[in-house]
Amino acid sequence: MQAATAPGAAARPADAPLFAPRRRAPGTTVCIANQKGGVGKTTSAVNVAAALALRGHDVLLVDLDPQANATTGVGIDHRAVASSSYDLLSGDAALDDVARPTAVPRLSAVPATVDLAGAEVELVGAHRRAHRLADALAPARGRFGLVVVDCPPSLGLLTLNALVAADDVVVPVQCEYYALEGLRQLLDTAERVRRSLNPALRVEGFLLTMFDARTKLAGQVAAEVRAHFGDLVYETVVPRSVRLSEAPSFGEPVVTLDPSARGAVSYRVVATEMERRYGLGVHPPPPPPAAGPVVPPAPDPAPEPVARPAPAVATPGPGGRGYGTVAPEPPGLDTAWPPPPPWPGAGSGDEPAGPR
Repeated sequence: MQAATAPGAAARPADAPLFAPRRRAPGTTVCIANQKGGVGKTTSAVNVAAALALRGHDVLLVDLDPQANATTGVGIDHRAVASSSYDLLSGDAALDDVARPTAVPRLSAVPATVDLAGAEVELVGAHRRAHRLADALAPARGRFGLVVVDCPPSLGLLTLNALVAADDVVVPVQCEYYALEGLRQLLDTAERVRRSLNPALRVEGFLLTMFDARTKLAGQVAAEVRAHFGDLVYETVVPRSVRLSEAPSFGEPVVTLDPSARGAVSYRVVATEMERRYGLGVHPPPPPPAAGPVVPPAPDPAPEPVARPAPAVATPGPGGRGYGTVAPEPPGLDTAWPPPPPWPGAGSGDEPAGPR
């Protein structure tokens, strides 16, 4: 079976300014955008940002999606957030007031809340409505090696703010036919933004996600994307992985939850590709301590028996969707079933007579 060419996968013009190469440098703002939902935008944003932070770079992750999945993906309880990306867009808070550290060293995050859904309506008549995020992120350029913005699955005002604030766009492409159909619409929107609002905007690359090696279609879609966009497509392909789906429930990226998982390895390799593309310095791990004379350890004394407390109730991961809380058992649970009969004297043989 041959995969038909999708109408959205038009060939890249050789002289298109949106695809023009340029020298990239640290401090770049990259938005992960695709108006199609479920293609791996949030998973890619969270894990690429975490992988770069683990490699020694200062990274800022900005959650611009009202669903706040990137926020919970790095272990932040969006229900307890005082200031969010909504406050950045509305001008009620500065970047220093909103950005907060995460459990991953060198990774900071600007969390999102459901209030962000109202920004689409509230900013319609606002002054410089499309430049709100760009103005708010201006102080980040000298402080972070890379700023990663997670966009919502739409081409509304929130995504428009991300495209205006960004230097580059990374487009996750699911290895299925429908994913190709939406590329033209996204690229047309990015081209309009480049012409009218952000002349410096470029498409940095296409990241193939959810690759299923068991199907021919996945390979055909990947081959078609590479044929149209050439070296803009990342060499690394992110496979489908159960661990990638499980990691958000533990409130941490898969690169820290299970570094040996296929998805974690893939995103670490994607991070090295971005490191090369943006000229980020490589931070090798510190060398092991110098070897000295081997001294055998002294035998430990026999331990005394210790009364161990009862094991605690298991909760879903540090900072996961349970956020470390355990709901108490409702009162009267044992007597709630079966319910009492609706007539008096039940069980005594004097039930009301019914039709026979």
